[in-house]
Amino acid sequence: MPTLDRIDRALLGLLQKDARISNKELAASVGLAPSSCLARVRRLEAEGVITGYRAELAPRSLGLDLQALIAVQLRLHVGEAFNSIGDHLRSLPETVAVYCLGGATDFLVHVACRDTEHLRVLTIRSFTSRPEVSRIETSLVFSFSRSSLAVE
Repeated sequence: MPTLDRIDRALLGLLQKDARISNKELAASVGLAPSSCLARVRRLEAEGVITGYRAELAPRSLGLDLQALIAVQLRLHVGEAFNSIGDHLRSLPETVAVYCLGGATDFLVHVACRDTEHLRVLTIRSFTSRPEVSRIETSLVFSFSRSSLAVE
């Protein structure tokens, strides 16, 4: 596990707030030369501390007005079933996030759909028809917000 110093943590906090900040602005904010700042950010990426940058899209702007969480229970708790269904769930275009859990629920899948008919077809086609799946439970999402990990 990489050791993070005060400057690394400051860089991470700033990048979480605005991943599009220029290297020049980022360097000035933490008191580094731009070349040193860029080297630190590249090191944090290479060490796997920074795992990526992405554009957050508003589901409604894409016609996806309904979000749901689908709890999945597997028939058998063997590695092959976990790997197979996990890969399948991550590959669905409706999937926002997939969590593999311990407890009564094996997977929790956040999906975004056009409407209830789209959700119904998705659950039948991609969940209940799978041989690994024993049971699903679907909950509608009324609101959703994402927060960042705290950099202390």
